[in-house]
Amino acid sequence: MKKLLLALGLIAACLRAGATDVTVLCYHDVRDDVDASKVQTLPRDQSAIYPAWSGEHLDPDQYATSTRNLASQFDWLRTHGFNVISLQQLIDARTGRGQLPQKAVLLTFDDGLSSVYTRVFPLLQAFHYHAVVAVVGAWADLAANGKVDYGPRMFTRSDFATWKELREMQDSGLVEVASHTYNMHVGILANPQGNLIPAAVTHAYNPKTGQYETDKEYEARVQADLVRSSNEIRANLGHAPRAIFWPYGAYTKAGDAIAASLGMVASFTLNLPVVLPGRTFGTTGLEAIPRLVMTSNPDVSSLAWSMRHITLTTNVRAVQVDTDYIYDPDPAQEERNLSALLDRIKKMNVSQVWLQAFADPNGTDSASAVYFPSHIMPMRADLFSRVAWQLRTRCGVEVYAWMPMLAWRLPDAAEQARLQIHPVAGAKPETPVRLNPFLPDSRRVIGDLYEEMARSAPISGILFHDDGVLRDTDDLGPHAPPPGPQRTQALIDFSHELTTRVQIWRPEISTARNLFAEPVLHPESEKWFAQSLPAFLANYDEVALMAMPYLENAPRSKAWLRRLERKVSEVPGALGRTVFEVQAEDWRTSEPVPTRTLTLQLRTLQERGALHLAYYPDDFHKDRPALMLLMPAFSASNFPALRP
Repeated sequence: MKKLLLALGLIAACLRAGATDVTVLCYHDVRDDVDASKVQTLPRDQSAIYPAWSGEHLDPDQYATSTRNLASQFDWLRTHGFNVISLQQLIDARTGRGQLPQKAVLLTFDDGLSSVYTRVFPLLQAFHYHAVVAVVGAWADLAANGKVDYGPRMFTRSDFATWKELREMQDSGLVEVASHTYNMHVGILANPQGNLIPAAVTHAYNPKTGQYETDKEYEARVQADLVRSSNEIRANLGHAPRAIFWPYGAYTKAGDAIAASLGMVASFTLNLPVVLPGRTFGTTGLEAIPRLVMTSNPDVSSLAWSMRHITLTTNVRAVQVDTDYIYDPDPAQEERNLSALLDRIKKMNVSQVWLQAFADPNGTDSASAVYFPSHIMPMRADLFSRVAWQLRTRCGVEVYAWMPMLAWRLPDAAEQARLQIHPVAGAKPETPVRLNPFLPDSRRVIGDLYEEMARSAPISGILFHDDGVLRDTDDLGPHAPPPGPQRTQALIDFSHELTTRVQIWRPEISTARNLFAEPVLHPESEKWFAQSLPAFLANYDEVALMAMPYLENAPRSKAWLRRLERKVSEVPGALGRTVFEVQAEDWRTSEPVPTRTLTLQLRTLQERGALHLAYYPDDFHKDRPALMLLMPAFSASNFPALRP
């Protein structure tokens, strides 16, 4: 149900005025016997907010749609003025050769299942609707005794449309066949722990050599697969595909470029992140077009409700997690640690985990190693990809890679001394040690680290660490702007450069950045931090505000938090995208903050109007904060968003 609500909440983000706007609906199997009898009633508070859904269908195939509901949806689209378009119309509109009708909808059906011929095609003919069918070549070519693990059961040759059936649908003029790759609708080995991650976005791990695919090897594998897919469709249907539908919605810029070079000018994903005010989704071109995935067999009222609402705003509930707490030299203990974390995150029902991608085992506040393969820094353990993937698939959260901006301690001491920030004459050295972002070699090294991280794991976002500060006591060289807004923007521009490196492998990344409280409470202190709330709001999807009274030595924490929230609320639109992050440990004493105190702080922020909350650190070994006390004040399911 959670996934359906998030997906349906995004649909209106695609419905903006203009000639290229379209809502793309994504269906999978269509059956007459989808089980709608087993219904789990929503909690009362959620039912009041989401009246269109009274419960959650528990059919074994959550992506299956009943024939009856599909026919009802088609009828609803027609009677309510929606215009079902063809792929050609979309291509024409987005290349300046035409214009889409108002309320345009593109119908897509993934996987080339037999039901697209037996159940969907007759409905398309009856309504005279166009559709795009994405075919997995290896499944269309399945041998008579072959099997495909499709989730709810093993599928056989009879579960997939034949090439003859696909040609008949194509010849009707109503159906266009697209590539769903030849054989990349699978997970491949991604790390030593055995995680299988989508083939189209993963550098395969070879357990015999302990090595990963190089970029060239990855691109060659994707190229070979897409060439085979294109050739197979051309051989059987008479033309090459013009669209690629990436399996699981996962793609890279390199993969998209390969597809485009083969004539697949349009590419489609499934990525529908949490909606926050001020964030935009989708494209105006033909790359990475988002689709609304139909899950849990939604009826007409569900579809109608989603299309009549502009957005469905969702509270962010984030936990910042130390991978250092998970790592253990004993693999068995490390697995127990990971299981404990996953169980805890699952119970909390949070929306995001800000996961440490670097290692700081000595507590220096500078990264001295990383948790992903790197040619620059020592790898403490190849752990980041496993934890990120397990959190994503088992807990259903968005995983943000928590990465330092500047605080890197390089293994080469001479290079570290050359690239790090030194204090101006007479000033005391500051901690942590930070690299100088105004030196080209520093920018290159840090950029390489961000790209290596992104290559290693499928992530939803980046959290830029709180080391992203520039002080008036820093000797930054002759090319640094003076303290103040110019220096703030220079550091923001550097973060955009790092984001661009990440987007090579994770194109639809979101960004968040830690912000100290002092520049919010006293904006004039920007010249000492190179941080500004208005500037951060203008440049990042989320601002992770460090609402940490003990860190700031505030004598009255409750009053301090109220003042902080008030200062944020005075900035237009800031509450919608500011995540208030409280501290679960008092670092002055190295003692945990009592959970009752922590929940009181969370309540104080909520009562004042804070929508998005986070905390750090989480000690899952010792149940700190205490889960049963924390959940009523923190879990997103207990406090669903009410504001648009």
